[in-house]
This record gives sequence, C-alpha cells and structure tokens, in this order.
Amino acid sequence: MSNKKKQPVPKTSTSKYQPRKQSSTMTYVLGGLAVVLIAAVVIGGIVWNNSRSDGEANTDVLATSATFTAGSATAPHTIDLFEDFQCPACANLERTSGAAMTDAINSGQLQVRFHMLNFLNKQSGSGDYSSRAAGAMKCVADGESQDVQLAFHSKLFQVQPREGGQDYDDQQLAGLAKDVGVSDATQQCIAEGAQVAAAESSASQSQTELANATGGQVGTPSVLQDGKQIAVSNSPEWVQKLIGANNS
Repeated sequence: MSNKKKQPVPKTSTSKYQPRKQSSTMTYVLGGLAVVLIAAVVIGGIVWNNSRSDGEANTDVLATSATFTAGSATAPHTIDLFEDFQCPACANLERTSGAAMTDAINSGQLQVRFHMLNFLNKQSGSGDYSSRAAGAMKCVADGESQDVQLAFHSKLFQVQPREGGQDYDDQQLAGLAKDVGVSDATQQCIAEGAQVAAAESSASQSQTELANATGGQVGTPSVLQDGKQIAVSNSPEWVQKLIGANNS
C-alpha cells in the first residue's frame, strides 16, 4: 500500500481516494535491509508470481470480509462496495446513489456487501477515525435490522468530519447511532470500541481483494461485481443499468 500523501479531494470531486505511497524514509530503510533480505526476496518472488492479480477478487473472501451486507442472498445481482467513512467521494456517492441502491435492495433486486476500508485514518483529526467509524458500523451490523444498518451508514456520511479537522470520539459515534434508533447494547458496543479490531481485520482482507481486482490500484469508492471492477458515477443511472442488465 502506498503512503505518499496526496492533496485532499474536495467533496464535489468524483475522484477516488487512493492509499498514499511509501515515504522516502521508508524507502531508505528498505534499501538498508536489501542485502539481508536478498535470499527471502528470491523465494518470495516465486510466491508473489504465483499469487499475482489476474484482475479478479476472490468472491468467497469478499463474502466474509464485508463490514455488513444488505439485501437478500437470492437477489439476482450482488456487488461489493468499497468505501472509507473519511472519504468525501464516498459521501458524494452515497448522496447521489444511496437511495437508488436502497430501493434496489428493498425490492429484492440487489445485494450489496459493504466493505469499509481505513486507509484514510491519517487524514482524520484523531488519526484513527476511519477504523473507529468502521468498528461502530460493525456493532450496528451485528445488533440491528437492515433498515437501521443502512440508516447509520448513510448518517455517517451525512455528518462526515472535515479532513484533518475534529472528528467524533466513540461516545459521539454512539450518539449518532442512537439518532437512527439503535439499542442500548449497540450504543455500548460502539462507545467501548468493541469492534474496532475486527473492523480493521476486515478492512485489511477487503483491501487485499480490491487490489487483486484492480492490479493494485486501491481507491474508494470502488465497486466489484463477480470479483471484477465495474464503473460507477455520481448518478443513480449506474445502479439502474446494473439491475436492469439481465432483466429482459
């Protein structure tokens, strides 16, 4: 995953966010270790070549690494949506296409596996907001109905913190969840950060599969169908095209 800091993308932009490239300091450290690791590189190169991306993610892994899943397993269309709660472009996608996705989910035409990534942690004021928000989402996913899950997902994008500015602590995230009707137990789960570690593990698995499907170009928002990347836009038309693709 790259670590080179990029300029923030305004909320009105349709550009995707991508993990930053490694810093020059890390490059020097890796260079210093090159001699020590040369034998491992030879062996590792074989492993890497055997597991190189062929442009398709493992759908079995995607099914288990999602932060939450909305829609029937018998829906004729299933997509994997990759987002980060600190990503302005993701908030824009939710604003423009969220209702269309929800309608398709509720009508039984679409299943969406939501993968909440966390590579924008460092662009949050607290330094870990993406992970904590994903952990809160996981608490809601484990304890609440689908309608509440979708409402909380939308809520977190509606009140998205400014990049580098003050964000929400765990108690405040619990309060936001209360606003959409979660139980006391779910609020406690969020306030205690009980699912943050699990959310980070899911994010790591999901990001790996997204990289497999895109040749390593990880960005949010991204959508996969049958393990392969598809185009989206800041318009509900892409959702209508998706669910109408095989309805003839």
